[in-house]
Amino acid sequence: MKKFVNAVDRILAESLAGFAAAHGEIVTLHRDPVFITRAKSPIRGKVALISGGGSGHEPLHAGFIGRGMLDAACPGQVFTAPTPDQMAAAAHAVDGGAGVLFIVKNYSGDVMNFEMGAEIAGVDNATVLTNDDVAVENSTYTTGRRGVAGTVLVERIVGAAAEDGADLAACKALGERVNGATRTMGVALSSCIVPAAGKPTFELGEDEMEMGVGIHGEPGRRRVALGTADDIAATMLQAIAGDLDARPGQPYLLMVNGFGGTPLMELYLMYDAARRWCVGRNLAIARALVGNYTTSLEMAGCSITLSRLDDPLIQLWDKPIHTAALRWGC
Repeated sequence: MKKFVNAVDRILAESLAGFAAAHGEIVTLHRDPVFITRAKSPIRGKVALISGGGSGHEPLHAGFIGRGMLDAACPGQVFTAPTPDQMAAAAHAVDGGAGVLFIVKNYSGDVMNFEMGAEIAGVDNATVLTNDDVAVENSTYTTGRRGVAGTVLVERIVGAAAEDGADLAACKALGERVNGATRTMGVALSSCIVPAAGKPTFELGEDEMEMGVGIHGEPGRRRVALGTADDIAATMLQAIAGDLDARPGQPYLLMVNGFGGTPLMELYLMYDAARRWCVGRNLAIARALVGNYTTSLEMAGCSITLSRLDDPLIQLWDKPIHTAALRWGC
């Protein structure tokens, strides 16, 4: 294992310290328990958005704290859910009197701990559960579909609405609507190495790929021979569009998300392949997002997300945003 590490048990603490120092104008790091908030929190009268999960998926979630997105994030150890006291402390820190919306990826540990955190927080709150992965119904970490890169779209669109003054019920309804209109599938060309394990989570041959892989390296639909970018994109989008019941005449957001070990050149190549597939089926791509947003340490591979839009959602997407990982209009 070759990584930039001082000590395995200090990776998260030192990474968070670096993140907070680099982006001090946007975020504030809290310790004991550990969570990160938007600078100058709380914002009075605004619904506060909190997300979180195991580390190793950066910039998810801390990289999306800021204007137009999240108010706080609770990081767990690598691929390990944060604890209820982190959620409760974060909720108290960012609650501006309009309530707290928890955005939770559908993994068993995250769901259980966020439920307990919400119970003990003692603030008005609601939860949106993301489950956009079409690859499998159940996996190692979850009952039901996994929450993956589509979570970013939920956080962004609901974050814009909260910034505009939407109330807690409206934010929850919007989050569930966006989640319901979003589908994702991933493919891995290599495994990641969890620092504490020191070896790859799984092995792939030189001519193999894992179709439908999860963001923790969970098995997907099947292990298959490596294909061309066009063939890979077509396989993924056939599953995504079929599950979403994507139809011509509706606008969509197309996202190609890297897992941490794939060069941007290849991600943009995959976006071109995915875009051409959509255009060939008269699916209008109204907005795009390409880059590393929901990673899996250094795994080589990517996911494709398709999200159905309309004019109000496009307007929310386009509103100003200022976070460490996403910013425009500011």
